[in-house]
Amino acid sequence: MEETGTGRATRAHAGVPSALEIVRTRSLASLVAQEIETLILTGALAAGERLNEQALATRLGVSRGPVREAVRGLERSGLVVGVRNQGSYVRQVSAEEALEIYDIRAAITGLACARLAEAATRAQVAALRALVKRMEDARRADDAPAYYAANLDFHAALLAHGGGPRARRLYEELGNELHLFRRRALVQPENMRRSNAEHAAILRAIAAGDAAAARAAGEAHIAGGKRRFQATDTGTPRQAARKGGEDHDTDHRSPPPQPARGGRGARRGAAGPA
Repeated sequence: MEETGTGRATRAHAGVPSALEIVRTRSLASLVAQEIETLILTGALAAGERLNEQALATRLGVSRGPVREAVRGLERSGLVVGVRNQGSYVRQVSAEEALEIYDIRAAITGLACARLAEAATRAQVAALRALVKRMEDARRADDAPAYYAANLDFHAALLAHGGGPRARRLYEELGNELHLFRRRALVQPENMRRSNAEHAAILRAIAAGDAAAARAAGEAHIAGGKRRFQATDTGTPRQAARKGGEDHDTDHRSPPPQPARGGRGARRGAAGPA
């Protein structure tokens, strides 16, 4: 039944958002999330820093609603962690922890690639090939966000087809902790080129059914990601803030302890690129 003007007025008076308002808010929240993500990746919002929703809303020229929704989305993606009764903080992982996580991910990735080489279907190989092409197109366009998204899908596919349930869970948890480092390391065009060349090597070994070569290529890819991380490591959270520019619109208080694995609402497929 079509809603009457009176019905719409009643809904508005009651504070219930209309479908159009929801679409507009969600679209704006997506844009706000991109802006906040940029602030995080450039170091303007440092690792471990508390996100001040009102200050961010003022800075971005929006209301607090889209900012709140954007922050929740960033929590699900692993860049931000929420602490009950404390607020939301930029995820913080020490360089030492990150290096150890890379080593563990290398072993899991190698295992998944080897298993996939032994049993990959034509459709699975074709899907991986399409993802490598997507990343190559994004690289040529110097589109780091598009590259990262396809990169996530590529690694998710490797684990979905070659890894068991336990390996997938562990890989996703580890990957969520490295979002900040992995995205920052892939912003540079040369790093995207090297990363996708490694993807192509993995694909060739899987397509050839060579399990040993696939394992070696998978491990080498994560090792390459580790080197790229080390080359772009900005040091401590405060050093990162100084390099990225001082942010006067946020609360710089030290955060409370953060969850050790994955964070609230870790999403499937987040354990993406090296």
